Amino acid sequence: MPDPLDTHYKMVIKAITDGQVVPFLGAGVNLCGRPEGLAWSRRQSEYLPSGGELAEHLAEEFFYPEDERRDLVRVSQYVAVMQGSGPLYFALHNLFDGDYPPTPLHQFLATLPAALREKGYSPRYQLIVTTNYDDLMERAFEAVGEPFDVVSYVAEGEQRGKFLHWLPDGEARLIERPNEYRGLSLDQRPVILKIHGAVDRVTAEWDSFVITEDHYIDYLTRTDISNLVPVTLVAKLKRSHFLFLGYSLRDWNLRVILHRIWGEQKLTWKSWAIQLHPDPIEEEFWGKRGVDILNVRLEDYVAALTEQVQALPRAGGGI
Repeated sequence: MPDPLDTHYKMVIKAITDGQVVPFLGAGVNLCGRPEGLAWSRRQSEYLPSGGELAEHLAEEFFYPEDERRDLVRVSQYVAVMQGSGPLYFALHNLFDGDYPPTPLHQFLATLPAALREKGYSPRYQLIVTTNYDDLMERAFEAVGEPFDVVSYVAEGEQRGKFLHWLPDGEARLIERPNEYRGLSLDQRPVILKIHGAVDRVTAEWDSFVITEDHYIDYLTRTDISNLVPVTLVAKLKRSHFLFLGYSLRDWNLRVILHRIWGEQKLTWKSWAIQLHPDPIEEEFWGKRGVDILNVRLEDYVAALTEQVQALPRAGGGI
């Protein structure tokens, strides 16, 4: 019998070369490459925190009640209510405004376009979706000289509920009519879609974080995917496999978004989640939605994909 994992890797690489995979990056990708057992602390500047570690950090910094559940959304709501969104944003900006090295996963995604071009494959630039606020993906692309676009959600201010398009030259365009916006093309370069906002390390005025309970309520009432995300990206989401990396699939807000995307898909596309030691409830829940969970370490998964890309024959020779 063939090794199921080996078959999976070949399927994913085939889908990547066909331009039919959308990676979804969660907070757990920040653990990729971190030595096992190494605890995160604010003074340890080499790594970014996971979602749980960020919740603990904010709880300690803002005197969150000891006997309350330390969930990131709940802790952030507490900070915003007790001290205001300004101190919360200030703390988040200070944390994410650092030159953290991209993880092996970010490096793999950033080097993928050049690796495929070198083997003669037609451009199949990826749409990369992330719920993270950091700029590791951007910095990984910059490190290898690969141009890219960023589309980021605006969580506060007059333009709340819209997306900004950041071009490779640094120009920012507000996307007023997503159904008509044609300023993005995956035939030209990769696109990073930051659906929960992002830190802006040039000017904190552009910081945007969907992180409190109020943020999520406002966000999810707006997230009709066809009317919010630029039309070219919606088309990509409707015709792709999803590869979930660094997620605990208990993320209810992500489930709402995916439910709307999948509800608009006319055809079914198998999706995969890389999650070490998933619990039976998660396996059952996502299995019913066509998501296969692969019980492997993210580092090992990235290493295997890297080997598969390196082993690809030149275009035209088959996979």
